[in-house]
Amino acid sequence: MEDPCCHNQDRRVGLVNGETFVDKGRTNSYCLFGKSYTLGDARDVLLNGSVDEETIFQAISDSSITERKVAKILFHLSNEKACAQALAAWQGMPLLIRLLRSPRDATKMQSCITLGRVAKFATEEDLKQSVPLLVELLTSYTTCHDLAECAAFALRRLAKVGEDLSVEIGTLGAVPLLLDISSSSDGSLQLAALKALSELVLYTQMNLGLLAQSGGLPAIVNLVVSGSSEVKCLAAEILGALTSLREMRRALVHMSGISALIEAARVGCNASRARAAHALGLLAFTKRLRRTIVNAGGVPVLVDLLNSGDHMAKLIAGNTLGILSAHANHLRHVAEAGAIPLFVNLLEGNDPLGKEIAEDGFCILAVLEENAIAIAEHLVRILENGTVEAKAAAADVIWDLSSYKHSVPVVTGSGAMPLLARLLRDENEEVRERISGAVAQLSYNDSDKQAMAESGIISVLVELLHDPSDDVKENIAEALHNFAEDTFYRLDMSEASAAPALLELQNSLSAGSRARETGNHVTAALHYLGQLT
Repeated sequence: MEDPCCHNQDRRVGLVNGETFVDKGRTNSYCLFGKSYTLGDARDVLLNGSVDEETIFQAISDSSITERKVAKILFHLSNEKACAQALAAWQGMPLLIRLLRSPRDATKMQSCITLGRVAKFATEEDLKQSVPLLVELLTSYTTCHDLAECAAFALRRLAKVGEDLSVEIGTLGAVPLLLDISSSSDGSLQLAALKALSELVLYTQMNLGLLAQSGGLPAIVNLVVSGSSEVKCLAAEILGALTSLREMRRALVHMSGISALIEAARVGCNASRARAAHALGLLAFTKRLRRTIVNAGGVPVLVDLLNSGDHMAKLIAGNTLGILSAHANHLRHVAEAGAIPLFVNLLEGNDPLGKEIAEDGFCILAVLEENAIAIAEHLVRILENGTVEAKAAAADVIWDLSSYKHSVPVVTGSGAMPLLARLLRDENEEVRERISGAVAQLSYNDSDKQAMAESGIISVLVELLHDPSDDVKENIAEALHNFAEDTFYRLDMSEASAAPALLELQNSLSAGSRARETGNHVTAALHYLGQLT
């Protein structure tokens, strides 16, 4: 339940067994220190200091006011943050615990709500004393829904204070009780129980294990599938947490619950959706389950998360989509759902992990030629106008795509060749390394070699034999070797003075495996150019 606070002067602050408690400003009067005080006066005294060297809280505790009236005063006073802080500072937990033992349901309900309000200001040691009483009050859900709802509210607030309290609440049996309430009730009681259960299991591993041991998976799956929108969101959060456990993922598959997990990736907050998407990714490592997830509608949900989620949710959704794409029958489906432009956004972002996920996704999707052509069009735009980092990442993908059997229509047809020639001279060393690597790979294909030669790339390659980067020089030597191997391009290489530049590079190479590899390419190129016998 939500804290039953309102801000009107005539505030309806709680419904208990049919009785509505109404605070009419300063009209309710109580006797303290031999004087008559209204609730408004008590609030002022509580906030402004002491009376007769005693605080209003101590006076309430020591006076002859009935427990019913004490609970009501504290309930009203705790409605304001400053008063709640003051109550916690004055160490009033013994009084609240006494009130939780009252025979009157109304008194216990108001005390639960008061306790929930002051929880974040009190010490864990003080709060721990109330846990057994609150867990016991949960059992009243079969006879008094309102009392169980107030107890669930207080337990949720206590669980927020820290993991030790959350563990204590779980140890005393709250998890299976809250699960039973969530499954067998409806309305505000069901919501209060689910909120408390969510707080207990999302951030405390022990409680998550208790929920799994209590048979929580089928009940939570049922709530995700058939609950109201608010219930569905809360249950989806819990399902995402449960499926972080391997045995729960196995059980979910056996009970045909993949659709519920996809629904959990669709609804709720970003963190909840991301947990479900991560679980789908783990399941998708099994080829059979990839088909199940795709057939159950997982791709559009993940694409939506990749589009609208926060940064972490986008990374997880992108990674899971990449895994799902690793099946020939899914390549077109993922692309048609709109994944390619969203992967481009990751590639252009600042996160190296995002770039890596996008590159992996592109490499898988590009197995299908029509996808590869669409990807190449985006890459050309990045190579023309992107940041240095984005250009380097795009060049990496071009490098990967250049090894595909359909590299000619993809790379050449996209208009990338003139850009590659220009970017070989880029001032950024990383960009030059990636581009030269792509050029070296493309030089193994006759059609790509022809397109590169027509773009004037050979003279640029010769210039780069003097590049300060060993990686660039190795890639360039490899490309020139492949050009020299083909008699059709030897005249172009001669006109570009390739042989003198290659000889100069050969003479400057030092010892080392990289130098030997580069030297092998140089020696072969010189041999084809007739400079060696």
